[in-house]
Amino acid sequence: MEFENLLRLVDCVSNSGLDSFYYEQNGTKIKLKKSRGAVRKGAPVTVEAEPEVSLESSSSKGANLKGTAIKSPLVGVFYAAPSEGAEPFVVPGDRVKKGQTLGIVEAMKLMNEIESDCDGVVTEICVRNGDMVEYGQALFVVSPDGE
Repeated sequence: MEFENLLRLVDCVSNSGLDSFYYEQNGTKIKLKKSRGAVRKGAPVTVEAEPEVSLESSSSKGANLKGTAIKSPLVGVFYAAPSEGAEPFVVPGDRVKKGQTLGIVEAMKLMNEIESDCDGVVTEICVRNGDMVEYGQALFVVSPDGE
């Protein structure tokens, strides 16, 4: 991982509500951890190499739900609305069309729209606004009949 990307990752985790974050790619393993006290922007974050880190999804939500799980295509911060104070893109019970924007995942200062893979009803939102999400983590469940 390039140093600039590492700094962006540290900044993203620092500004999130997470206490720790694990990352692994091509043999590179990173563990970010911050204290449980009040977190402020610019608070120190410990970055340390972790020889053996097993990565598991921090959320199993969406794993056993009926419908189509709309998953995060990347690691980043999830946003439910287009801007702070705006209404969310969708709420449970909303009918959506294939290609409709359901949320945003910010990664390295780029806003990536998350679109519905199918027509249906949003039966569950599996993450909260501002949550750090992992690649492949379920964000929404869309059921064709709203079950």
